[in-house]
Amino acid sequence: MNRRLFYTILALVAILCTTTFATKNDFGLGRNMETLVNLMKVVSTDYVDTVDADKIMRHGAEGIMRNLDPYCNYLSETDMKEFRRLTTGKYGGIGALIRQDSNTVRIAEPYKGSPADLAGLKIGDKIVEIDGKDAVGMTTDKVSSLLRGEPNTTVKVTVESILDGKRSVKKIRRERIAIPSIGYAGYVDTGVGYILHSDFTEDCYVEMRAAIEKLQSQDSLKSLILDYRTNGGGVLQSAVKVLSLFVPKGTQVVEMRGRGKGETKSFKTEFEPLLPNTPLVVLIGENSASAAEIVAGALQDLDRAVLLGSRSFGKGLVQSTIPLGFGNFAKITTAKYYIPSGRCIQAVRYSDEGRAENVPDSLITEFKTAAGRKVYDGGGIMPDKRVDPQYISSFAVTLYLMGIIEDFGDDYYRRHPDITINPSTFTITDSDYNDFTKLVSTRDVPYKSESRRAIEQLRKSLEKERYNDSQIAEAMGLIERQLQDDKMSNLVTYKKEIMQTINADIVLRYAYAAGRTESSLSYDNGVKAAIEMLKDSNGMAKILSEQDTPKK
Repeated sequence: MNRRLFYTILALVAILCTTTFATKNDFGLGRNMETLVNLMKVVSTDYVDTVDADKIMRHGAEGIMRNLDPYCNYLSETDMKEFRRLTTGKYGGIGALIRQDSNTVRIAEPYKGSPADLAGLKIGDKIVEIDGKDAVGMTTDKVSSLLRGEPNTTVKVTVESILDGKRSVKKIRRERIAIPSIGYAGYVDTGVGYILHSDFTEDCYVEMRAAIEKLQSQDSLKSLILDYRTNGGGVLQSAVKVLSLFVPKGTQVVEMRGRGKGETKSFKTEFEPLLPNTPLVVLIGENSASAAEIVAGALQDLDRAVLLGSRSFGKGLVQSTIPLGFGNFAKITTAKYYIPSGRCIQAVRYSDEGRAENVPDSLITEFKTAAGRKVYDGGGIMPDKRVDPQYISSFAVTLYLMGIIEDFGDDYYRRHPDITINPSTFTITDSDYNDFTKLVSTRDVPYKSESRRAIEQLRKSLEKERYNDSQIAEAMGLIERQLQDDKMSNLVTYKKEIMQTINADIVLRYAYAAGRTESSLSYDNGVKAAIEMLKDSNGMAKILSEQDTPKK
């Protein structure tokens, strides 16, 4: 028998022996586990071709997980490295994002103060060689794997400069890279602080506390905006620590309820709050999930903050990583979490086949906040006041995805390599925008508006159903002629948001990610609404004491 398969089967038997004593359905579980082991053995010894034991294991595990929920995964030893990076926010590398550009890979963003940044790598630089290996034609995954490595090891990277096209070899010492969870902290109005919190890594409490203390040292912090609109969650315990900055020590903020022993647990804040009474507004949206929803929902249930934005994602499931032996793990859902009012915010139920179903209205339950306001389960976190999200036009997205905006940013940086910019006020000029339109005019942009697509579909339907009336044809032609959605007219129609996208790309080159965030705040409707809310103390008090949230 294949030696690797032998150890795989041995691991399965060990799991069987362990699990058999821990479950009530001993016979059913044992019978099926034995069948699975026998199946793997038969495939290994009797199948006409040699099979890879690791592949059998992965495919079998993925088949088991597929019928649970989308958060359950089989994690091999290799997978666990990436999983740990995501949960800790740390990895060994040079500290730069990269992007594919035709058959080469370019630097997309060096983190401020990282080895890549200190080595002088700039946005747009081409990666030509890595440790003597030709990097032209490599994928971003391949380049990333070569750039990463153990801290304190050295990697030689040959780059072609975006500024002058000259090649140089950079000897870069890898470091333990910690991806910041606080993307930006600053003042957006007199006494009004703003913190962009991007994810819940293990160290995010320390970063959040430092951000608040920084704001306090800069000015009188009278009120605070917490932005969780792009926060997809992370470590549950980190959410509890962050909440301890704003609510009294010993406050129960979340409870996990699971089926197994030790899976039901209450979490209380352990520290004295740094801002026990400072007025808070929390921004949420459809991308706010998991730990971000715990923080936002707990602050709402405790009537501690006013929530603005749109309904959150609705992930109330807790995953645990359970060792399977030989460096492999199962990441499975072991519990659901419940915030102070007693509600679970999970918005989707999963059937025995893993089929997703929205929680029906008949099962949505009413709960009460500390002040007696009505809140509901089964649909994420509903804001206290709705602020519609800002969507960028699909035309602007097309220009960005095609790399045209980045190409313009590269050219702008070549022409202005040494300027100093103020992120909060920087904007390209109308003359710059005219140069951009000239660049776009030389490119084939495969874009059709939704209106154009709808008209084309209507025309096909009319032809299929043999509506050949001349008046209909004339009306269709008139609509098409009046529809101004060609490439050049769209550059006029969407000029404002295209300019904002260009500004963000250029600011990133001079002032890093924090500067890009600062640049966007002046036209962010959610931030503007939060500032206005914080200025209306009576309105905030009324919301926190009286206003119910809608069911959906």
